[in-house]
Amino acid sequence: MNKRDFYDVLGVEKKASAAELKAAYRKKALEWHPDRNKSPEAEAKFKEINEAYEVLSNADKRAAYDQYGHSAFSAQGGPASGWEQGGMGGQGGFQQGPFTYYYTSGGQQGQSFDFGDFSDPFEIFEQFFGGASPFGRQQRRVPRYGLSLSFMEAAKGVEKEVLISGKRKKLKIPAGVDEGSRINFGDFYITIDVKPDAVFKREGSDVLVDLAIPFTLAILGGEIEVPTIDGKLSLKVRPGTQPGTMVRLRGQGIPHLRGLGRGDEYVRLIVKLPEKLTADQKRILEEYRQVEKKKPGWF
Repeated sequence: MNKRDFYDVLGVEKKASAAELKAAYRKKALEWHPDRNKSPEAEAKFKEINEAYEVLSNADKRAAYDQYGHSAFSAQGGPASGWEQGGMGGQGGFQQGPFTYYYTSGGQQGQSFDFGDFSDPFEIFEQFFGGASPFGRQQRRVPRYGLSLSFMEAAKGVEKEVLISGKRKKLKIPAGVDEGSRINFGDFYITIDVKPDAVFKREGSDVLVDLAIPFTLAILGGEIEVPTIDGKLSLKVRPGTQPGTMVRLRGQGIPHLRGLGRGDEYVRLIVKLPEKLTADQKRILEEYRQVEKKKPGWF
């Protein structure tokens, strides 16, 4: 089914400011909220309005949408981000492999909503209005818990045993979660906190690594082992490599949380200079310097 243009959904121009987007969202969301509007299409309209606002109110998502349209939020033209739509009981949800998560509507008993790849529209609505419903609806009180993971646990996925309301539960955390990721397990939320790593840094699905190499390796070239989240790889260093050179290792980054494939790893080569030299090393380098002095452009 073809989706309407998000700007048309909110009734704004493509150059609309953040303030104009907020004003348009407020008006539309109040108009089509299912607690206020009892028309059959209210639920779909309310979901559509929140999808549009969720994308256009985020600078990065808006830029992606402006460039690629709705395809920016789908995987290979299939369902959004490759997640299979599913459900169980009276809840809407999505599933990836063995991991199944459900959204509850918070509305009438037995009423369910399927939010696809986007957030719970009632959640967005309540956050926009500061957590208070302008219709006096009973606010959903779903317990939220924090879960701290190491960098590797977040990157590769992990099963954690936690204590929830006095009961032990095993939670399967999918590979690719990041700082601030929130997983809805139906009757409670888990918010992810990722501890910093001494070796790896993360930018989206990409991994950054600073790797110190001897200056002789930078000059002469050779091979060196590089850490990745899956283990060490051998990297060829070309002769004459300059300090700060970035090497891209395709597919060695973080698995995409809601889609296929992985990010990349970027290795920044830091040329390490010796602090002390032996007499022989000084002699060799002095001979090299004398040769360099004879070349044009020496300074």
